[in-house]
Amino acid sequence: MQHLPILPIVIPLLTGMLLLLPPFGHSLPRQRVVAVAVNLALIAIAAILLQRTHLDGAMTYAVGDWRSPFGIVLVADRISALLTLLTSLLGLGALLYACAGDDKHGMYFHPLFMLQLMGVNGAFLTGDIFNLFVFFEVLLIASYALLIHGGGKQKTRAAVHYVILNLVGSCLFLFALGTLYGVLGTLNIADMAVKATLLGPDEQPLAKAGGLLLLAVFGLKAALLPFYFWLPRAYSSASAPVAALFAIMTKVGAYSILRIHTTIFGADAGALAEIATPWLQPLALLTLIVGSIAALASPSLRTLTANLTLVSIGILLTAIALQRADATAAALYYTIHTTLITGALFLLADMIGRQRGKAEDRFVASRRMQRPVALGVAFIIAAVAVAGAPPLSGFVGKILLLQATEGPLEASFIWPVVLISGLAAIIALSRAGSSLFWRHSDDAPVAEPTPALRMIAVYMLLAASPLLVVFGGPITEFADAAAMQLHNSAALGGLMQQGGS
Repeated sequence: MQHLPILPIVIPLLTGMLLLLPPFGHSLPRQRVVAVAVNLALIAIAAILLQRTHLDGAMTYAVGDWRSPFGIVLVADRISALLTLLTSLLGLGALLYACAGDDKHGMYFHPLFMLQLMGVNGAFLTGDIFNLFVFFEVLLIASYALLIHGGGKQKTRAAVHYVILNLVGSCLFLFALGTLYGVLGTLNIADMAVKATLLGPDEQPLAKAGGLLLLAVFGLKAALLPFYFWLPRAYSSASAPVAALFAIMTKVGAYSILRIHTTIFGADAGALAEIATPWLQPLALLTLIVGSIAALASPSLRTLTANLTLVSIGILLTAIALQRADATAAALYYTIHTTLITGALFLLADMIGRQRGKAEDRFVASRRMQRPVALGVAFIIAAVAVAGAPPLSGFVGKILLLQATEGPLEASFIWPVVLISGLAAIIALSRAGSSLFWRHSDDAPVAEPTPALRMIAVYMLLAASPLLVVFGGPITEFADAAAMQLHNSAALGGLMQQGGS
């Protein structure tokens, strides 16, 4: 059990390498079996890790028994264990969908998929910022290759923009790390939280500059305004399982903002306390507004889903910017909901597009679809959940966020934006549903029937929404406990340093 925190990183890494070697390298059926089996194992490991961190508190792991500042320290607390489990669940849905045929349109899909999982899990579990940078690079390199998997002019063009922007972000990340290391003398998150409170007046401006530079870098990864413009094109041009997996990518950026700007620059950081809030709060609300307008103007279901991802990031970062435990708990609940449902909607958009011939998923008239009832029911569940309408999980997540606001001033600028964005999503999704399912000719369907595996993957992810409502009590209690653990920086810092100095 002591090695649990490193297993979600090591297992996909070794699996990715194994899938490149004989007898798996040239056998797609074998790669599929191994990849699905490993993903199921990752779900089991993440569930055990979640249970252990919930019952026994945070776990630390010094890789090779090297202590900080020289060694790599992993930290699994309630939040990182929850997000690791969320990554594995989303990964299983995307992987099942890909195994129905999308993985054969290019080379090395399954090894790259495993490396992507390794990078995301590592980003959630690392205990220092330098290794956060390393895992960011691992997941980005895998995402570059997955984005252009299968080729095509549109994918290549979107990938060029995506790669250039993220390379700029990586450079800024290194500048921020250098600045903070020069001021604080450490990149261990727990050490940084302690030393940030001891800085003199001459050193505080430089530390503040480094902290805000990190906010810009993580804002780019999370698609925060004004760094959001890469997301709609990149997500809508990726293949469906890749786009679904990318639903967790923006959450890595949001998680990094939450972790760094709560643990290091949180309420106990003295003169550096909550330096991100004056920037994060208005930018999150503007992201929400811009995403809602873009959703209304979307010409296809894939583009609409990508723009709804912006809306979800705006809501998520609005909750994080409140810097209170109840708002963080709301953000955690909303993260589970939006990651799984957005992933399902990307897969569903692809299935609908395949059924409509040349019209694809654009909001124009087309031929009739095969199995319109099954696809329509899936669309209704996804639309109700994403729009935040009762009785599904999006509604509960938004209610938790609205209840976390304090005072009439705070409520006066958060409530209207959140509620109007929900109305915009309902209008956009209603238009999408009526165009996709009602505007069709009487001609017989020409598309092949949808493979059952694809339908299973979509409904498996969509099942998360009613389950989040049915088990809402224990899930919100866990989210409250996780948020309290994060905001109790003194206790968390002590636990994180157990594997460190």
